[in-house]
Amino acid sequence: MKTMRFEILSLFPESFHSYLNVSILKRAQETGHIEIVTHNPRDFTHDRHKTVDDTPYGGGAGMVMKVEPFAECLAAIYQKEEKRYRRERTRTILFSAKGHLFTQSDARRFAQQYDRLIFLCGRYEGVDERVAEHLVDEEISIGDFVLTGGELPAMIVTDAVARLLPGVLGNDESAATESYSESGIVEYPQYTKPECFGDWCVPAVLLSGHHSAIEVWRKEQSLLMSKKRRKVSDSEIANGEYEN
Repeated sequence: MKTMRFEILSLFPESFHSYLNVSILKRAQETGHIEIVTHNPRDFTHDRHKTVDDTPYGGGAGMVMKVEPFAECLAAIYQKEEKRYRRERTRTILFSAKGHLFTQSDARRFAQQYDRLIFLCGRYEGVDERVAEHLVDEEISIGDFVLTGGELPAMIVTDAVARLLPGVLGNDESAATESYSESGIVEYPQYTKPECFGDWCVPAVLLSGHHSAIEVWRKEQSLLMSKKRRKVSDSEIANGEYEN
């Protein structure tokens, strides 16, 4: 069984406890499918104030996170686990508003190609650019908006990747048929009991027991919703050119 290890560098490691220790992610840790470890860059400072930020060169508002705590923390992680994890099977990621947009294809790439993911969570006005240039493999953004830190993106990516690992969901077909299992295509609508709620009734085809008709309906609905909500065109669908 593959165990994926998530190492998260954050000034606020306590912020992860409530989300990452419930439901599917809690069970995945208990069964050994994933490991989640947090590290505080403040533990790798050398002054009595545990300083992790400073004013930006060239002036400007806010404070910038320093390169040294990140560098020393990463060095300690690599040294401690160098026999267990090959460097080529480790991916180190900085969450940044200027990073490339995270998609389901990234989640699949991380789940399939790596045994360990290391996440760097920035805070304040940003992170010294030398972190992005020399210490990480890529920068990722979860959307075209700005957050106060990288903790929420780290939770999101951990969740998205972990659920793709074999055995985590219990039924691996769940991950194979959901939104973006085909690039750019959202999942078909889902219904459960009761059959009717007031005037709102389940589509008749789902009650027919005709599995091939249900499969056709689901495919049609996925494509219709993708065109409406993700602006996927008919030509892109026909040519398989859509991308989330």
